[in-house]
Parts: sequence; structure tokens; C-alpha cells
Amino acid sequence: MEQSGLNFYQADDRLIAGVDEVGRGPLFGDVVTAAVILDPNQPIDGLNDSKKLTEKRREALFDEIKSKALSWCVARASVEEIDELNILHATMLAMTRAVEGLSVAPSYALIDGNRCPPLSCPSEAVVKGDGKVAAISAASILAKVTRDREMVAFDHQYPGYGLAKHKGYPTSAHLDALKQLGPTPLHRRSFAPVRQLLDQ
Repeated sequence: MEQSGLNFYQADDRLIAGVDEVGRGPLFGDVVTAAVILDPNQPIDGLNDSKKLTEKRREALFDEIKSKALSWCVARASVEEIDELNILHATMLAMTRAVEGLSVAPSYALIDGNRCPPLSCPSEAVVKGDGKVAAISAASILAKVTRDREMVAFDHQYPGYGLAKHKGYPTSAHLDALKQLGPTPLHRRSFAPVRQLLDQ
């Protein structure tokens, strides 16, 4: 990945927020989003799609992003909101919260994916933006590290499900545990594997 490609959207003086989410696919827990406005005077080396980085690298970048960014905000939509609104609308709500939570108002927002949430500033969706735009990469790292840490904590609260390992995604081990132990209060009732168990 070329650095010039990552900085393409940072060429002008506008305050650009990168926005990304983590946790649309899991059966358990909130969907977590982040918005980041990077400081062009404090470049951060090694930004990339959070899924392509090692856990150790993500953890190091997490602290660096928080200390160097002009502004950042991590937000979420709860399991209840996901079940009430559906995962797409809950994700859009969480993205709106992340951008609105920035201490510096962006003049433009770049959203990872193919659609934009309702925002008070102009925005543009960038497919696979977490590998193309530095600010979106930074947002993906903040969201993923935040959610992964929560899953490790929930693993102690709800032992037996393997949350620290699969982070709530529908792996065979998770599905087996669900059948044996039943859903926790933080499992998404609107998602088919959980709903089917409850219907039984």
C-alpha cells in the first residue's frame, strides 16, 4: 500500500474525519464505531486496515492515534438498538454518534463502505476505505481494539462462550456454546442463530 494513496484525501486544508465500524457480523455485543481527524503535522506510520495488522501493532497504533490525532471519538449502538433498528440502521446511528462526538467539527467525512450515515457535514462513502484512507484506517483501529478488549472482558463475565477468541462472531465453537448454554443478555436476538434458539 502506497503512502501517497493513503494521504490522497488529506491534500487540502479541510478537516477530514475518517469513519469506520467493527462488529456488524457478530452475534454478541454492541457495534462499535470510531471517527478520527488526523493531524497532518503529526503523521502516523503503518496505518492500514485493522484486520491486516497484528494485535500487537494495533495496540501500539491505538495509543499513538489517540495521542496524535486532532480529534477522535469512539461510539456505539447497543444490542437493544441493533435488535430494534436492524444492524445496518444501528451501524449508521453509531457512526453519526462518533462524528458528532468529535471535539473538532469536521468539514468533510469519509465513511468506510458503500453508504453514509446522516451527518451535519458533507460525506462520501469509500469502498474498502480502511485500506485507502489514513483517517479511516485510524478509525478502524480504534474501533477494533476497543471492541476486542470488551470481548476479552465479557469472556470473564460470560465464561464458556469463547468470546475472547472469536469476539462474538458466529464460529462453530460459538454456535455450539450457544446451543449448550443458551443466549446471554448481550446476544443479538434479531440475528438468525440466536432467534432460532429462542424460538425453540
